[in-house]
Amino acid sequence: MAAVVCTGAATLVTTPASAAPSAPHAVALSCSTDYLPLPDPSCTPGATNPDVTQDTIDQTICVSGWTRTVRPPASYTNALKVKQIAEYGYDDTSTADYEEDHLIPLELGGAPRDPRNLWPEPHYGDRTAANKDSIENALKRAVCNGQVALVDAQNAIATDWTTAKSVVGIG
Repeated sequence: MAAVVCTGAATLVTTPASAAPSAPHAVALSCSTDYLPLPDPSCTPGATNPDVTQDTIDQTICVSGWTRTVRPPASYTNALKVKQIAEYGYDDTSTADYEEDHLIPLELGGAPRDPRNLWPEPHYGDRTAANKDSIENALKRAVCNGQVALVDAQNAIATDWTTAKSVVGIG
């Protein structure tokens, strides 16, 4: 059974560790770009990896190189990117112009293969995947050094990555 955590504007969906690796889940048939630089929350609400909890961070996300052990292959993310570019209705359909990004990053225990946690984030605009990466890294450092609880960092980045650092008090 899946657990759903509602936090204001974001809903985080977790599945039990015994569940099969994230099979495709139903998402909205049409996603809006009106939320950019954020994803449409009805299509990409975020989802967490049930193997990553506050109690397991020292064996998971706080271990250098751990994300390499859970990152999905490009063959999976590239196919999903093509599908989601169409769902989002982007005029520009060149896959090179997007990063298939985890809303809740792997560095913070995001679900690696769950389509609810992945979206085609444009490389263009004022706030892009490159900007989000530095925020992800700062949040991970804060979680791993005990400044911020894991769930607080996950909720902040899933709600609005552009304000996540200030929401958790590190920025």
